[in-house]
Parts: sequence; C-alpha cells; structure tokens
Amino acid sequence: MQSNTSLQGSKSSAIEINKVLKNTYMLLSMTLAFSAVTAAISMAMNLPRGAALIMTLVAFGLMFVVNKKADSASGIFWIFAFTGLMGASLGPMLSHYASMPGGPSMIMQALGGTALIFFALSGYALTSKKDFSFMGGFLMVGLIVAVIAMIANMFFQIPALSLAISSAVIMIMSGLILFDTSRIIRGGETNYIRATISLYLSVYNIFVHLLSMLGILGSDD
Repeated sequence: MQSNTSLQGSKSSAIEINKVLKNTYMLLSMTLAFSAVTAAISMAMNLPRGAALIMTLVAFGLMFVVNKKADSASGIFWIFAFTGLMGASLGPMLSHYASMPGGPSMIMQALGGTALIFFALSGYALTSKKDFSFMGGFLMVGLIVAVIAMIANMFFQIPALSLAISSAVIMIMSGLILFDTSRIIRGGETNYIRATISLYLSVYNIFVHLLSMLGILGSDD
C-alpha cells in the first residue's frame, strides 16, 4: 500500500515537473519573440542610447515586480512588460552593429551562436538529469566579479578587458542555464514564470556578449 502511494506520488511529481518545463519553454519562446519585435521597433524608431539606458533601468525595477507577481495571473503581463523593455533597450546597440561592415551577418552569427549554446546546454541538462546545484555559489561569485569588472571597464575602455569580460559572462550564463534547467527537472523550481525569467536573462546576456565579442574581433581585422 505504501509503495503504491509513493509510486503515485512520484508519478504526480513527474507530471508536475513536465508541466513546469513545458510552460517554461513555451513562455520563454514567446518572450524572446516579443523581445525581437520590440527590438525591431526600437531600431525602426532609431531610439537614442539614453532611451535604451532608461528602459534598462525600468526593466531592472520590473524584474522585482515579476518575481513578486509570479504566483498570480498578472505575472504573465509583467514578464511581457519586462522582456519587451529589455528587447527595446537593445535597439540602439543593434543599430550600431547593423551599420558596421558585415554587421547584419555579425548579428545573425550572435543569434545562431546563442541558440546553439542554449539548446546544447538545455539538451544536456535534460538528458543527463545531473544535479548542477553545486554550481550556484561559484556562479554567483563569478557574476559579482564580472559586474565589478564591467563597471571598471566603463572608465578604462580596454578592448582586451572587454573581450575577457564578455567571455566570462558567456561562461557564467552557460553555467546558469545548466543550473536553472537542473532545478526545474529536479523539482527545485516549481514556478514557470520565475524559471522563464532566469533562463531569459541567461539567453539575453549570452546574445549581447557574443555580439560584443564578434564586434571586438571584427574591428581588429
């Protein structure tokens, strides 16, 4: 009797995890598509860098709202507001790269590279079912160091340091994809809105820093 109860419990747990996983990937694809639309609108409107900075700051504030509202129906609205602003804030940067020689192909390379990294790492986490929770502390420390280095490089503007920072951020975000996917499949994250925002930020940052790397390497040619 007890074994039947535990078997039913594990089955219902697996169904719940699959539901969270399915909803997360569905919402992630929708928010990424919405970000692409707002980025295109931002480029068409030729928004200045100042507007992009304001949108990034507002989006940063909305990130806390999304986490707070994640358990309510309004959480869907707030995550689209957040990702829409994040996408729009990319407009000036994308316009800058698009105007460079070979810029459009550079953007496509960054998109393709981001998709490849995400699908490869998610696929590995899903098929291996390994527990990557041990990476949490290391990734957090790495993220703090990367942010400090980025702030410092705003003043120094050293291309080699920019390249190192972008490489480090891509590695950290890749680790976070493994960490977050592992949490979902092991039942550590049961809210698909929170899971989506975590994966979205990893994908967003990988794309931005891949594009930055390609831009730096391309300018050296």
